[in-house]
Amino acid sequence: MTSSNGQPLLALDDVHVYYGNIAAVKGLTMTVMPGEIVTLIGSNGAGKSTTLRTISGLLRPRQGHVTFEGKRIDRTAADEIVRRGIAQSPEGRRIFPRMTVSENLDLGAFLRKDRDRIAADRERVLELFPRLRERITQKAGTMSGGEQQMLAVARALMAKPKLLLLDEPSMGLAPVLVDLIFETISTIREGGTTVLLVEQNALAALRVADRAYVLESGLLNLEGSARELARDPEVVRAYLGG
Repeated sequence: MTSSNGQPLLALDDVHVYYGNIAAVKGLTMTVMPGEIVTLIGSNGAGKSTTLRTISGLLRPRQGHVTFEGKRIDRTAADEIVRRGIAQSPEGRRIFPRMTVSENLDLGAFLRKDRDRIAADRERVLELFPRLRERITQKAGTMSGGEQQMLAVARALMAKPKLLLLDEPSMGLAPVLVDLIFETISTIREGGTTVLLVEQNALAALRVADRAYVLESGLLNLEGSARELARDPEVVRAYLGG
C-alpha cells in the first residue's frame, strides 16, 4: 500500500552507525511506504535494534541520511521525532513498573498538543487491548510479561504515530500471546498506522509483513516481498528452521 505520490514515509540512505569504533550498521538503504508493515529480520547482533534506535534519534549515523515524510531527521532530537510522528515500543518493554497502566498510557501522550483527542485514542487503545482495561489501575510491574508487552505497544500508540516502530514484540511470550500480538499488529495497520517491525520470530514476522529486509552483521543481505522471502531457501535455512 503506497501513498498517491509514491513517496516513502521513511527512507534510510547508506546509513552507517557505530558504537565507538565498532560498525553496527554498514551502509543500510531501505524504505517504508505509507500503510505498509515492513519487517527487519536477522540473527542477534545483526543491527536490527540499532537501526530502530537510529530512526528514533537515540543514535546518530556517522554517515548517510534518514528521512521521514521527505525531511531529514538524522540530526533531530528524539522528542522532536516523536512529535513528528514516530513512536517506538522498545525491546524489553521498558514500561514504568511502579506506575499504573493508566499512568503509563498518559506518558505515551505526553508530547501531544491535541489534548481533546487523547481520551478517544485511549478508548481505541483499550479496545485493541481489552486486558489493559481490566488492569487499568494496576501497577504495571505486577502484570504478566504478555500484559506488559501489550502496555508497551499501547503506550507507543498513545503518541498517535504515523510510523510505529516495534522492537521484538514477541520476545519471551507464550505462543498464544505471540499470535495475539501479531493479529494486533495487523489491526494497527488497518487503523492507518504504518509499522516497522524488528523480530526474532522470522516466521511470524513474514506472515504479517508486506516486505522484509534481512540484515546480517550490519549489512543488508536480502530484501523483497515477505511472501517471496518466506520461500527463499537461504532465509528458510537461516531463520525459519528449514
